[in-house]
Amino acid sequence: MTGKDVARLEEAGDTIPPGTRINITFLAGEDTTTRLTAARAVKRLGFVPVPHISARRLPSRPALEEFLGGLAADGTAENVFVVGGDPARPEGPYEDALSVLRTGLLHRHGVRHVGITGYPDGHPGIADHALWTALADKAAAITAASFAGDVITQFGFDVDPVLAWLEDLRARGVHLPVRIGVPGPAGVRRLLGYATRFGVGTSASVARKYGFSLTNLMGTTGPDRFLHALAERCDPARHGVVKVHFYTFGGLRTTAEWITGFRQRNTFAPPAP
Repeated sequence: MTGKDVARLEEAGDTIPPGTRINITFLAGEDTTTRLTAARAVKRLGFVPVPHISARRLPSRPALEEFLGGLAADGTAENVFVVGGDPARPEGPYEDALSVLRTGLLHRHGVRHVGITGYPDGHPGIADHALWTALADKAAAITAASFAGDVITQFGFDVDPVLAWLEDLRARGVHLPVRIGVPGPAGVRRLLGYATRFGVGTSASVARKYGFSLTNLMGTTGPDRFLHALAERCDPARHGVVKVHFYTFGGLRTTAEWITGFRQRNTFAPPAP
């Protein structure tokens, strides 16, 4: 959700299981009050708030302290997600997520669990070797600071690069749980727009695997095929602890209702020990 989605969350609340982790983005144009209000609403409704901290959008160390202090005062600081952020140039002293992790301020304000980013489809503006180095460094910093943590990935349409990336991740010694990004049900045109923005592969073959056509952009699609393929092919021995993270694209209730229906329609055998 964004900071401005409180009303949408309240409207969708009865469709979301208690204790669900709900991420709160750190968008440009939203102030600290808006973000803190959203985190309080998530907690009030019985869910776990996961406020984002966008390193490159922070204008100063005092701004980071103000945000963390507000979260701590509200009892919503235990879980955060730290991301580099979109600006080409940092708006303050923090170049990337690692620089925020190294401030020591997270521990001081009661943070216990830190999420970081992963990019199975790569990043349009960052070379793969730099992504791997950054991910390894952030995972090491999380472990060294005795945080619990996980990796949340960009969303994608193809399970193949996700599974290959997971194997590579474990081979590189990163064993944090991973939440694979999954797009909630949405219009094809909208999904493709987000995919282009975030560098997600959308070739004709990928589209067919996922279940939509690049020649018919007017329909709506959900991630049924993707989730089935992930469940069938994910092997804990090779891929580690894997969960999912839904990107709602503003459709909180639509996504929550889709998840409920998917659970009712499907049962999955537990993985072999």
